[in-house]
Order: sequence, then C-alpha cells, then structure tokens
Amino acid sequence: MTGPLTGYRIIDLTAMVSGPLATMTLADQGADVIKVENPTSGDHTRLQANQRNGYSASFLNNNRNKRSIALNLKTDAGLDVLRDLLRDADVFVQNFRPGVIDRMGLGEDAVRAINPSLVYVSISGFGAEGPYAAKPVYDPLVQALSGLASVQAGADNQRPQLIRTILPDKLTGITTAQAITAALLHRERTGEGQHVRVSMLGAVLAFLWSSDMGSQTFIGDELPQAEAASFIDLIYATADGYISVAVQTDREWHALTRALERPAWLDDPRFLTPALRQENIDARLQLTQEALLEHPADVWLERLEREGVPCAPVLTRNQVIAHPQIQANGLILESRHPDAGPLRQAAPAAEFSRSPARIRRGAPALGADTDAILEELGYTAEERRHLRASGVTHL
Repeated sequence: MTGPLTGYRIIDLTAMVSGPLATMTLADQGADVIKVENPTSGDHTRLQANQRNGYSASFLNNNRNKRSIALNLKTDAGLDVLRDLLRDADVFVQNFRPGVIDRMGLGEDAVRAINPSLVYVSISGFGAEGPYAAKPVYDPLVQALSGLASVQAGADNQRPQLIRTILPDKLTGITTAQAITAALLHRERTGEGQHVRVSMLGAVLAFLWSSDMGSQTFIGDELPQAEAASFIDLIYATADGYISVAVQTDREWHALTRALERPAWLDDPRFLTPALRQENIDARLQLTQEALLEHPADVWLERLEREGVPCAPVLTRNQVIAHPQIQANGLILESRHPDAGPLRQAAPAAEFSRSPARIRRGAPALGADTDAILEELGYTAEERRHLRASGVTHL
C-alpha cells in the first residue's frame, strides 16, 4: 500500500485551487484521481504566469499525483465517457456555480442513477442557496463577505485588509478533503453514498469562529468589537532584521524581562497580572519593540531561547527553504517532473506511519492519460481513434 486511500477512485471536474487542492491532498494519500479537463485549454491555472516548459507553478502545485483525461463535455459522446468513469468511481467532485452541473446532465440524481453509493461533492463560493448563490466568486470576495477582511484590519473602524494569500480557496480545499474522507468512512460502515456540500464562505466562517467571533457568540449579549486589542502585531524590528516574540504566561513574562534585561517591568503596575498586561498591551508591546532595536536578531534569539521565551526569526520565502527546522522535518521535497524538470514542493502535511503519502508522479500534461484511461474502461483502439477524430477527446 502506498497511501491510506489507495484503491479509491476520484473523478475530478474541478478547476483553479479549492477543488484541485482538495483532490491533490487525497491523491497524495494514494487515491487514483482522474482530472477531467476540456481539450482546448484545460484547467485555467495551466495558463498562469511563472511557467517552465509549458507548466505553471500553480498547476504543478495543485495537481500532482493525478491523471488527466481530456473530454469535451459539450458532446454526448464526451458525457457518455464521463458516465462510464463514474460507474465504478468512489467520489465525484465538481466546483461549477450552483445549477451549472444540473444543466450539464450531471446533477446528483442523474449521477446516483449510475452509481448509487457514490460520494457526490459540490464546492461553491457563497453556498447553494441565497441571493449570492449564482454570483461569480473569487477569493477576495469571500474575504470581504465573511468578515475576514475586517478581522485582518484589527478593528471595525479601520480600513479592511485582505490577507495576502488566497486563504478561503485553500481552506476550502483542506475542508473538502477532510469531508470526503469522512463521507467515505460513512460509506464503509453503511454502504450509503451522500452529497457533500462545501462553500468557501462556510469554510471561512467556521475557521473564524473558533478564535475571532467570540463577540458574536452570546445571543443577546453581542459586543460591538469596534476596537482591537492592539494595533501592534507581534513582528518586531531588531538592529538588523525581524523576529517574532509571543508571551502569554507569567513564567514567560518573567523570562522576557530577564532576556531583555528589563527587571523594572516586573514592578510596573500596568503589567502585574496577565489581565493587566492584556489591558495595557499597546504599552507593553511598544516597550518590547524599543528594547529589541538595541541588538541584532541573532543576539536576541539566542538570549530569548536561553530564557525559554517563545520566539522565531521572520524568514523570507527564499530563506524558508534552507532553514534547518524545515529541512530536519522533511517539509519540502524535491522531485523531477518529466517535462517541467526539477521541482521543489511542500511535502504532504499529514504523516502516516503505516501508509505514507508521497509524490508518485508530477502534475499531468493536458489529456496525457486519456488513451490509457479509455482503454481501462474497455474502449477499443478503433473507438478511441473515433473519439479523437470527432473532437471528443482532442480538438
């Protein structure tokens, strides 16, 4: 066994990031993921910038360990091939806008008539119902509607800010991957397939609630939350670079005063208890920043670590790949793609002691596995030639 999901087959009609990341996570864990793409251009991320030999970094980093079949689903013959794929599949994943998949003739009822025990997965932006359901969706819109941009601003009266990574897209992918494995476990126990629906909006709200929506938790006692705890973050400038220092407990506070050689802070009435230190957080963090400017980052990190203060250097993307902590845990892997050449990618995040996830193959060329997959389905050489000639598999 090469991964915990070896033996499961997933038919993937998704594009961009949220769906492809979800299915790549499962492919890393051993699932046979067949990516269905239109023959003209395939997944839009194939066309994005930062390319080598016709492969974009975005496509490579969201579609490894998959096979690609190119099908024109605007033709009856293309839809027939897809139905053949679905007949023995375990999971079907799509992220079209609500209603589109039904108009294609691939809604849940139609697909379940082919394969009653299938796990049918729909990923949407704003959800399947409501006034925004049919709207086009991109990551910034979800950051805006979910409240995430206001959380990132720090306070409601500050200008909202976007997180500079597509967090809703990626969080939706991770949430979807977990939901699919849960649905497969349910099917193993009961034999029942079901419809799993995940929206980007719902994934972000669930993500925020555990730490950022406490003010809205007690019905009838909602807090306005117009002000943030602090407008100073926990990234500090030193004499030659940046570090992060985070202090929570009394023990850590005492350790910080020793490392920074500021014993007088222990007698400061503003900082005598954790509650007072939180109440006077701006003053506390400002004093910390002023102290850290006195020496270079390496000096402070050595002192802070010696005293047991939680701290870390702030690394650039280029520095991350060479850091000894990253390397010691094998968090970044190198592989060779047959066309794109040597690649550096993040390792699968979950480690399995008995059935390790791994990179078995790089992201596929558009339609690279079409002929092999059709042959597996029982299509003869003549039938495969006819599908190619009629534009069903290649235009």
